[in-house]
Amino acid sequence: MDNENREKSPGLFTSVRFFLALWAAKLTMLILKILGFHAYNRPGMVAMSICPHFLARMARPKTVIAVTGTNGKTTVANLLCDALTAAGMRVRGNRGGYNLYSGMISALLPGVGLLNGCRYDAAVVETDEHAARLVLPDLKPTLTVITNLCQDSLMRNAHAWFMADRLTAAIPAGLKLLLNADDLISSGVAPENPRAYFGIERMETDVTECVNRVNDVRVCPKCAGRMEFEYRRYHHIGRAHCVDCGFASPEYDYSARVDAAAGTLTLTDRAGSVRASLLSGNIYDMYNLTAAAAALRELGLDHGAIERALSGARVPASRHSEVDVGGARLITQLTKDKNAMGCSRVFEDITRRPEGDIELLMMFYNLEDERHWSENVCWTYDCDFEFLNNHAVKHIVIAGPRCKDYRLRLLLAGYPPERVEIEYDDRKAGALLHMVPGSTVYLLHGADTTDRMLKVREDLISAAGAGKSENVE
Repeated sequence: MDNENREKSPGLFTSVRFFLALWAAKLTMLILKILGFHAYNRPGMVAMSICPHFLARMARPKTVIAVTGTNGKTTVANLLCDALTAAGMRVRGNRGGYNLYSGMISALLPGVGLLNGCRYDAAVVETDEHAARLVLPDLKPTLTVITNLCQDSLMRNAHAWFMADRLTAAIPAGLKLLLNADDLISSGVAPENPRAYFGIERMETDVTECVNRVNDVRVCPKCAGRMEFEYRRYHHIGRAHCVDCGFASPEYDYSARVDAAAGTLTLTDRAGSVRASLLSGNIYDMYNLTAAAAALRELGLDHGAIERALSGARVPASRHSEVDVGGARLITQLTKDKNAMGCSRVFEDITRRPEGDIELLMMFYNLEDERHWSENVCWTYDCDFEFLNNHAVKHIVIAGPRCKDYRLRLLLAGYPPERVEIEYDDRKAGALLHMVPGSTVYLLHGADTTDRMLKVREDLISAAGAGKSENVE
């Protein structure tokens, strides 16, 4: 059904179908709760089977924020949920990351009455880039945040420029956008729409030449001329201009300055500034915090309210947590397998930190590939495993059914073979770690191995006999 048809006033049949879908979805949610199951996507799928454009007719508050992009959308959406809740608003959102159309229905459904009355003040939802073509026209958010568009799994989204075109086609006219000015791809999405830009000012660690295997902006997107970078943060993220036609990165409406030594980020706009503590030393999280603070300003919150709302901001523990185990620092880190850029960022961040000797346990299975598509490790050859060929990385253990594939990739990156061990049984892999006191040990897991890695983490803590957790959320 096209956008024009969605806008037509619903007839009696459409209204009856919507309410049947609403009640059926609520009944499904109640049954799942009684049985002790999480709702996830199921209630939304029931609603969609009866009323395909359910979101277009579902009651929702005046404030609706959608967050999309390749990396960071879950963190930004959760930061906004927490901040708006801290500001005294009743907020609904898909915190579990169920970012397809059905997942959003399931997330928003508890805030809607049986007669389709809205019982909350704001909605914050993350949407998958592909699902955005269905979600955005129906949801009609107050503000849409696009964190970045970067190369992801080739089987999933083909290419960042392809996704930019898809989003441009999906975004309704007049929808306000908040865009990353340091990303030459996402900053050009839907050029006719109203927009504001956020970005991070030059940092000491910036470079001018691309040191990564993936570089999606090699020539000017307007004239195919030569792009010259004033500074580059990673891959194509930075500020640049075309020496031939003058095309350039847009100016900031919200400009962030990072003080790494103090662990703070200061966001400045025309009316003043907001100061917040960094979520972590990861550049992704710096952009996530910048996007969240800028979005809160776009929603009209004053600087003081934003500072108070973000004062307790943390990265979700499911994505990053730290604990001392027998004198070693054990860091559990979600590292998106199949996403070359995501892994590259984690690898570089690990080797940039002055933490002494480093040891890694890598658990990347690609189980969803095996189940739905085909076994695939081609992304590893776009990923910068070369960052791990660093004198500080003393030992790497690789677990799981594809351990030999990742060992081969490490060897091709020049990593010494005597420092790599493999283990097919992930519960036994933890025992291969040296856990030297004073070292930092990273447990790197993909999205589909989170539970498995948490069990390994528990084993390591139990074996050491103690360990007080410090979640960096």
